[in-house]
Amino acid sequence: MGLVMHLDAILLARLQFAFTIAWHIIFPSFTIGLASYLAVLEGLWLVTKRDAFDALYRFWIKIFALSFGMGVVSGVVMSYEFGTNWSVFAARASPAIGPMLGFEVLTAFFLEASFLGVMLFGRQKVGKELHFLATCIVAAGTLSSAFWIISANSWMQHPVGFVIDGRGRFIVTDWWKAIFSPTMPLRFAHMVMAAYLSTALVVGAASAFMLLKRPGQAESRIALRMAIGMALVVAPLQLLIGDAAGKQVAEVQPAKLAAIEAFWDTKGHQAFNVIAWPDRGGQGNRFALAIPELGSWITHGRADAVVTGLKEVGARNQPPVAVVFWAFRVMVGLGVLMILHGIAGAVLWLSGRLDRARPYLAFVTLMGPAGFVAVIAGWTTAEVGRQPYVIYGWLRTADAVAPVGPAQVSISLLAFLIVYAVVFCVGALYILRLIGEGPVPAAHEPPSPDRAPGSPLGAASLEAPHDA
Repeated sequence: MGLVMHLDAILLARLQFAFTIAWHIIFPSFTIGLASYLAVLEGLWLVTKRDAFDALYRFWIKIFALSFGMGVVSGVVMSYEFGTNWSVFAARASPAIGPMLGFEVLTAFFLEASFLGVMLFGRQKVGKELHFLATCIVAAGTLSSAFWIISANSWMQHPVGFVIDGRGRFIVTDWWKAIFSPTMPLRFAHMVMAAYLSTALVVGAASAFMLLKRPGQAESRIALRMAIGMALVVAPLQLLIGDAAGKQVAEVQPAKLAAIEAFWDTKGHQAFNVIAWPDRGGQGNRFALAIPELGSWITHGRADAVVTGLKEVGARNQPPVAVVFWAFRVMVGLGVLMILHGIAGAVLWLSGRLDRARPYLAFVTLMGPAGFVAVIAGWTTAEVGRQPYVIYGWLRTADAVAPVGPAQVSISLLAFLIVYAVVFCVGALYILRLIGEGPVPAAHEPPSPDRAPGSPLGAASLEAPHDA
């Protein structure tokens, strides 16, 4: 009975962290891309003096401010979970990942928070060039935050440059190796590209939605073309980065790669399972639609290459195969749609039919949340595929949980579910409402005594603006 209760506590703790990280990762993914987009918009406005870029900047900065705040709030609870549900992990791993997370706060969060005030409220007080510098610094801060978070997570995925002391703690002996662990560069690039794609899809969806309602609106026409250009370049690049990262996973985490592809037997000429029904209990696939030899070729570049199967590591060391297998395919499937999004948009743009292609505009509108779904699916692939380890190969998840019972974890999980459902759903709906209103040219924006000139977060700026 005690073992069952212990396993229940582990499962509940994992579900709680999965729920909070799934919510949280949406907002940093958006703000990383949106901060860079705002820097581009303001730079273009300074160079070209076109009011459309200024209108787009003023519109999207409101969305950025709300998303930034929600990202901060949703991330705070994870430190609470480290201390309550995962105290053993915190005690053993804090000498290694603690400094990395500390640097994330010092070099990224403080940087963002300091210049965010200038970015949001100082446009008429510091001058155009200095305000643009503040926007660029905030964008750099979001990238720095992603760097340190991915660095800490990559070390957990492939720990290097450390020893274990007499108290079982992970002590770093080479910080350069720990920070830049072998998987870190590709994983960081993959995450940044995912953030840029997610933002491009939201910007494209908002612009396409407005063009369906108000054809010919100048700001939405510009933003849609910028989004198409980003998808056209970044989506294929993301595919190449992901392929390189997958080949790296085959070397450092063979069990994860085997779960991603539902490979059970170690052999050469491995088939590629397009779709399958993995059965962990039966140690095989109940059903599979496979392409012969393609699995070996994709993984190692040779049809005769030997690929490690899940049976090689034993059932005790296998991740939940079905979750990893299907999460990866959701991510890749959405990635293919993103590539088609960019190609189709470019063809319509060059042919002069983009603004009149209503079926394409409807497709782009529906693709708005696809980037966030792909990010969550990719994060699920990475984190569930690491199981049963929290620090791969060294600390098992079952040994990292705090000595708490399922009742305590259940109470906090229920509280999080209720709070997140109310606060973040309301926040997300409000962001969608603002996006649905669309950008307003400066000449048409209603003045308000509650709104200081140039301040994007005054009272009037968050009300529904008049149609252009």
